[in-house]
Amino acid sequence: MIIRKSSAELEKMRRSGLLVSAILAEMRKMIQEGVTTYDLEVAAERMMNDAGAKPAFKGYYSAAAGNRYPYVLCTSVNDEIIHGMPSKKRVLKPGDIVSVDTGVQLNGYYGDSAITVPVGPISEENQKLLKVTQEALALAIEQARPGNRLFDISGAVERHVKANGFTVVREFVGHGIGTSMHEEPQVPNFVDRKAENPRLKEGMVLAIEPMVNAGGPECKVLSDKWTAVTKDGRCSAHFEHTVAITEKGPWILTLPAAAMNGSANGHSAG
Repeated sequence: MIIRKSSAELEKMRRSGLLVSAILAEMRKMIQEGVTTYDLEVAAERMMNDAGAKPAFKGYYSAAAGNRYPYVLCTSVNDEIIHGMPSKKRVLKPGDIVSVDTGVQLNGYYGDSAITVPVGPISEENQKLLKVTQEALALAIEQARPGNRLFDISGAVERHVKANGFTVVREFVGHGIGTSMHEEPQVPNFVDRKAENPRLKEGMVLAIEPMVNAGGPECKVLSDKWTAVTKDGRCSAHFEHTVAITEKGPWILTLPAAAMNGSANGHSAG
């Protein structure tokens, strides 16, 4: 069942979303040569604790992994698609790209977002990969309007990625979000004709998250049971926002109002 949120609930989710945004902004500042992914983890957990928030990821149980995720961040470097684990041994170096995905629970409601950040100069292909993945997310968010259908979001990602010579990951998808981290519906980054295609309604909240590979779409999970990597070893990028569907259009709950073309309420233009 898809749970629609009231305006009061959306305001609570907005507070969670803004905390996630602040954490990712700090991660972006920290990412540079010589920093470890564990350094990012420590700083992010401190920010969550200072805000009185609970980490969404740490302690999250996965039946596929058979255990609970031990960190507040997922830090996925280069060919790692998602669920990369922070490590004191993973020292960032020039040319790397680092996906940082995190979420919080604040006052009973979740926020979830991800960015992919370059470490110093990166290859032309990876520059394009990051640009296209961000563009795909923006195009998908524009479709998050009452009256559209879920596949309008999925198709926007798929078309843009394919047109630019990249591929979308099919094994992992976005999701509804609210008082649980993962709610219905699933939000694939491709049009799956066998899946449900619900009409989008005011009050729905979706975590939209294109995961885009430079090479083929195939992936595999490493022996840690969490880290998903590209099968061909090519790089992957990941961007995500938590987006509310409102009568005024998509409201990006994980983006500060100042970043929304000067809009005071944080709604996207249009």
